Amino acid sequence: MGKADLEQLQARIEAGEKRERKEKLKQMKKEMKKKRVGFFQDFKKFITRGNVLDMAVGVIVGGAFTAIINALSNNILKPVINWLLALILGKDTLSEVFTFLKTAYVLDENGAVTKEIDLANSIYIDWGAFINAIINFLLIAFTLFVIVRIINNVRKRLDAKELAEAAEKAKAEEEKKKAEEAAKAEAAAAAAKAEADRLAAFFANVERQTKLLEELAKK
Repeated sequence: MGKADLEQLQARIEAGEKRERKEKLKQMKKEMKKKRVGFFQDFKKFITRGNVLDMAVGVIVGGAFTAIINALSNNILKPVINWLLALILGKDTLSEVFTFLKTAYVLDENGAVTKEIDLANSIYIDWGAFINAIINFLLIAFTLFVIVRIINNVRKRLDAKELAEAAEKAKAEEEKKKAEEAAKAEAAAAAAKAEADRLAAFFANVERQTKLLEELAKK
C-alpha cells in the first residue's frame, strides 16, 4: 500500500469520524429539544390541572375570607368582649389580661421604682392573645363550616336536578324506543296480513280457475 493509499484511507477515516460526530450532535440536539418540549408540556399539564386551579381559587377566597373574619373579630366581637371584661374584671381590653409570673417595674429618671409595669422585662401569661386566637379560630371554623354547608347543599340540589333530568331523558328515550318497536311490530303485522291476504286471494283464484277447467272438461 502506497503513501497515496494511506492518505486516502486516513481521509476516509476522518470523514467517517466527522459524520459520526455530526450524527451524535444532531441526535443530542433532538434529545434536548424533545426534553424542552416535554418539560413545557408537563408544565402546561401541571398548571391546567383541576387541583392546581382549585388550590389557587381556594387561596384567593381564603385570603378574602381572612380579611372578613379579621374585620368581624376586630370591629364587632372584640369591642363586645372588651366591654364585658371591663364590667367583670375591670380591664379595658384583651391586651391587658395578664397573669404575671415575674413582674418588673419601670424605673424613673432617678432610678426609683415606679408603679408602671415593664412588660418587656416581665414574665407573664398573655390571656388576651390566647383568647384572641381562640376567637379567630372559632370564627374561621364557623365560616368554613357555613360555606362548606352551603356549597354541599347547592351541589346536592344540582346533582338531584341532573339526576332528575337524566331520568327524564332516559324515560323519554325508553318511551321513544318502545314506540318505535311498536310501530315496527305494527308494520310487520300489517305486512304479514297483506301477504296472507295476497296468498289467500291467489289460492282462491287458483281454485276458481281449477273449477272452471273441470267444468269445461265435463262439457
